[in-house]
Amino acid sequence: MTVTEKLQQIQALFQEMEQALIAYSGGVDSTLVAKIAYDVLGDRALAVTAVSPSLLPEDLEEARLQAAEIGIQHQEIETQEMQNPNYTSNPINRCYFCKSELHDTLKPLAQKWGYSYIVDGVNADDLKDYRPGIQAAKERGVRSPLAEVGLTKLEVREISKFLGLITWDKPAQPCLSSRFPYTEEITIAKLQRVGKAEIYLRKLGWKNLRVRSEVDTARIELPPEQIQEFVLKTNLPQLVQAFQSFGFVYVTLDLEGYRSGKLNQVLPSELLVPSST
Repeated sequence: MTVTEKLQQIQALFQEMEQALIAYSGGVDSTLVAKIAYDVLGDRALAVTAVSPSLLPEDLEEARLQAAEIGIQHQEIETQEMQNPNYTSNPINRCYFCKSELHDTLKPLAQKWGYSYIVDGVNADDLKDYRPGIQAAKERGVRSPLAEVGLTKLEVREISKFLGLITWDKPAQPCLSSRFPYTEEITIAKLQRVGKAEIYLRKLGWKNLRVRSEVDTARIELPPEQIQEFVLKTNLPQLVQAFQSFGFVYVTLDLEGYRSGKLNQVLPSELLVPSST
């Protein structure tokens, strides 16, 4: 099936739904879903962004601007996953509790506002990784149009570029809680220092990056081909001083480089199987 045919299938899905509420983070995937939904449904589509300490304020502002550019109605809600010890204790299925909180918050709102369907931005490639949040969404009847038609991440970017979305080449930006090794407790203070560190690096011009946090150590991950340039061009003592002002004690550079899903490499192999649709 061609990318064009997949796009047409997604458009047909929204025509069948007649109205939809989109769980919209402002990332590449959910922005594409919001765009297609709005193009098909107009004012019968609503994008809703969950606001919590695990979302960077800068990313929230980008989501607002993108929604305005698309033209879709946009609402913001607060979620309370930080009040749930099942989430803050950071077990390997932490994302399950995050998405449970999200969709348990969205569902009554969708019913109140008259939206029969809640959809998210899960794509076909997400089903191949360990993503416990997908199960939480599935249990609550959430639809995933991109995954339903088999649209991959590469194809998401291709269609986004074709539709003129500025997010087409935006780096993946999962929630800040993904920066901590499993079982290390997540706190608002830890989320804030990671957020400040990543924004600091973004302002230096590095876009595709992670700052992993383990106790008092920050570990910077960049694409492998950028590591040498980073070392040569960055004022390292100044960077260390900045990170220490954010609350870190030690600052390190991961020589392997950034790789999506890196935290999952410590998980048992039986967990690393494709999620069912």
